[in-house]
Amino acid sequence: MTGTGQARPDTASRTTLGKAADENFPVAPFFLPRAWRDDLMAVYGFARLVDDIGDGDLAPGGADARHLGVGPEHAGDRLAMLDAFETDLLRVFDPADGPPRHPLLRALGPTVERRGLPPEPFLGLVAANRQDQLVRRYETYDDLLAYCELSANTVGRLVLGITGTATPERIRRSDEICTALQIVEHLQDVAEDLGRDRVYLPAEDLKRFHVTEEDLARPTAGASVRALIAFEADRARGLLDAGLPLVGSVHGRLRLLLAGFAGGGYAALDAIGAAGFDVLSGPPKAAKPSLMRRAGTVLLAARREG
Repeated sequence: MTGTGQARPDTASRTTLGKAADENFPVAPFFLPRAWRDDLMAVYGFARLVDDIGDGDLAPGGADARHLGVGPEHAGDRLAMLDAFETDLLRVFDPADGPPRHPLLRALGPTVERRGLPPEPFLGLVAANRQDQLVRRYETYDDLLAYCELSANTVGRLVLGITGTATPERIRRSDEICTALQIVEHLQDVAEDLGRDRVYLPAEDLKRFHVTEEDLARPTAGASVRALIAFEADRARGLLDAGLPLVGSVHGRLRLLLAGFAGGGYAALDAIGAAGFDVLSGPPKAAKPSLMRRAGTVLLAARREG
């Protein structure tokens, strides 16, 4: 696992990395050691790029497809792009046929080598995006949790790997927080996801609350939709509460970072509640002061437990 080098990001890659400012939680805040920030941004660049491929949200101009060796005639084929991306990702771990071709994957190489990160979490996120192309509805909550295991929990495990703090207990707590954050994002994006022919609300819950997909397509949420969103938000809050001991189990700047992650989830849930659980008229987003207050509350709770 050598020879990956440090790549200078092109315009498309800078566009991808620039999306970090729009996330519900701080990706690589200033208070972290520079080495951590660099490694977290390298992982973020990978994760954001694979999600953008899966969502069809790549920067215009086709630079990403060219980097991955995908011809213009297949650049709009998300499965072909994901296959090419996975092939290039594997070069990070085994550059037998040369280093990765995409700048964001070349930038990931030093992080993988320095932190000894395994390929499985990265491949899991690619698998989640491939699943998005093939599975557009989830029958049960357990089905959704299995998807979150690939799409969200892998990212939390990479954060623990970068900071050298992974233990079985911390991984379990991290999984709970990351699944909660994924569910929160799904709740914020119900209308947007439906526009992509995806519904992440479990079908068993739609039936329980007498909600149809036609209800989800309306410009504002009716009473049944609001009740469903409140139910799913309460589930996400329970997962955040269950994972919260993770924050108290670490110290220093990492505790601040994890408090920011959890606080971002709580603040987003607050915003959903403040909107009356109407997520159809626009994705409820937490303002920065709310996020900071929530992160502070998480920190205080961690200190009391510690």
